[in-house]
Amino acid sequence: MAATPPARRVSAPDVRARKGTGEPLVMVTAYDAPSARTVDAAGADMILVGDSVAMVVLGHEDTLSVTTEDMAHHVAAVARTRPRALVVGDLPWLSYHVGRDETVRNAAALVRAGAGAVKLEGGRKRLDAVAAILDAEIPVMGHIGLTPQSVHALGGFKVQGKQLDAARALVDDAVALAEAGCFAIVLEAVPDGVARMVTETVPVPTIGIGAGRHCDGQVLVWHDLLGFTGADRRLPKFVRKYADLELAAVEALAAFVDDVRGGRFPSSAETYHMTDQMAEALGLDAGPVEAPVRRERAESPQ
Repeated sequence: MAATPPARRVSAPDVRARKGTGEPLVMVTAYDAPSARTVDAAGADMILVGDSVAMVVLGHEDTLSVTTEDMAHHVAAVARTRPRALVVGDLPWLSYHVGRDETVRNAAALVRAGAGAVKLEGGRKRLDAVAAILDAEIPVMGHIGLTPQSVHALGGFKVQGKQLDAARALVDDAVALAEAGCFAIVLEAVPDGVARMVTETVPVPTIGIGAGRHCDGQVLVWHDLLGFTGADRRLPKFVRKYADLELAAVEALAAFVDDVRGGRFPSSAETYHMTDQMAEALGLDAGPVEAPVRRERAESPQ
């Protein structure tokens, strides 16, 4: 029997072609090989290697600390799993706010690491960067609304487009990005009505995160939707937790700690035993035991 050919990888043109088909796109943000494998096995269309790795994985307060080298490192980890999903690499702060040549080199670094497209934040003011990257034959995903790299300029992580002028500006930005050649646009933290206006106006898919149900697709962070969020982290209202795996992980690790301290790990079945002949030659008892003998601490001399 002939082997089943592997599923064809999703490309940026594939994503673009989904506009208007009625089947929502699914993107999940992941940063390493284990998370990428689970996302791809679940059937997502895209894996975003986001600069949110700064906060979610590396413990920073915002996204501004990661570099192009950091992002290439995480893109490569995801890409090594050879997912069917399109790998989108996030261009970090100050990687495309520079000259065209350096912008293209930074985008190329993520592609060489394994990305099939890159994402950048901002609307009309980023059109020159979009054009330069597209001229290098690299697909670009746009990102407007709440743009975390602009956290200081925005005065914090706040919903955008709440006022009439701001809403119209977001629509104009989306139109400009689509006309420039972006194959999709992320809409983050905007009112659902504004997201609907953008979605109905632009000819490319919109991917919402905190933008309501009228977008052409949705994205959440792997750690957020699986519950790896930390007890002290306040989640945005748009995050739905589908599991509480952090709690399950703590319980499993606590069981391991307890087994080790209680002398129940490793068991005989989890141990490599020497032969009786070698044990006899060394003067040791090689007989298997069901569990290691717990050694009591020697009493201190009186």
